[in-house]
Amino acid sequence: MSASTKVLITAFEPYDRWEQNASWLTVQELTRSMPAAPRITTRLYPVDFARVRERLESDLARHYDVVLHLGQSPGLGRIHLESIALNIGGSSRLRPDEYRPLVPDGPVAYRTELPLADWAARIRSAGIPAQVSYHAGTFLCNATMYLTHHWSHRNGVETRAGFVHLPLASCQVTNARDDIASLPVEQAAHAMRVILDEIAAW
Repeated sequence: MSASTKVLITAFEPYDRWEQNASWLTVQELTRSMPAAPRITTRLYPVDFARVRERLESDLARHYDVVLHLGQSPGLGRIHLESIALNIGGSSRLRPDEYRPLVPDGPVAYRTELPLADWAARIRSAGIPAQVSYHAGTFLCNATMYLTHHWSHRNGVETRAGFVHLPLASCQVTNARDDIASLPVEQAAHAMRVILDEIAAW
């Protein structure tokens, strides 16, 4: 790839009791000092299945080379680079037997072709905790990764996609009464710069 490589980075709006979302805080921090390459587009998505699907398909029609979806995962103590997205969707308001396929006739799962193990090692070398994870969950984080792969496969577009789960940002838990794992947003943004540098070098 080259300096003309197009990368889409997405994040989510706040949800539930969280007044901010670590994913969008990370994107905002990242944009304070954007790398010269690759060419980056950022998007903020709502926490809603139908609206995310609509927004995502509109964005993917621009044919990005790489799509990196970001989301927060309260309780994580390190960055998780998600390997597999499942064809299932549901929320905490539903029982597991009420979950439904994201695409009724779609494959059971998609696995990213991105070099996650190499990225995780590079991020750890920068002093930031990170690891490969093999389950993106069953909510919107998983859905964005799955739907990106499925749209690309269905439309014959060679887009490489992945999902990055981030711990809560430290500023989100500063005044919390309980002990919650977190990561400074500056470190999360630096981890993303490490990944983007790797992409630029392809």
